[in-house]
Amino acid sequence: MTAPLSNDLRERVVAAIEAGESCRSVAARFGIAVSSAVKWSQRYRSSGSVAPGKMGGHRKRILEPHRAFIAERINQTPHLSLHGLK
Repeated sequence: MTAPLSNDLRERVVAAIEAGESCRSVAARFGIAVSSAVKWSQRYRSSGSVAPGKMGGHRKRILEPHRAFIAERINQTPHLSLHGLK
């Protein structure tokens, strides 16, 4: 996943759109996708900020229901491998 583009670029793009220029021409001038220009201007109008939202998410902990069992086995046998636990 790529990093978000700079806030400076986002602010310049939104300022050009707010000045009356079309999203397509602004996107061509700054070398970004038209969809980015549209989304950034929508975000600015709705929240007043062009800062990117949070990226990524949180993975569900698959072994959480078995945590006590695994911890007990490791306490009993510290050198226990995953194969031995299985």
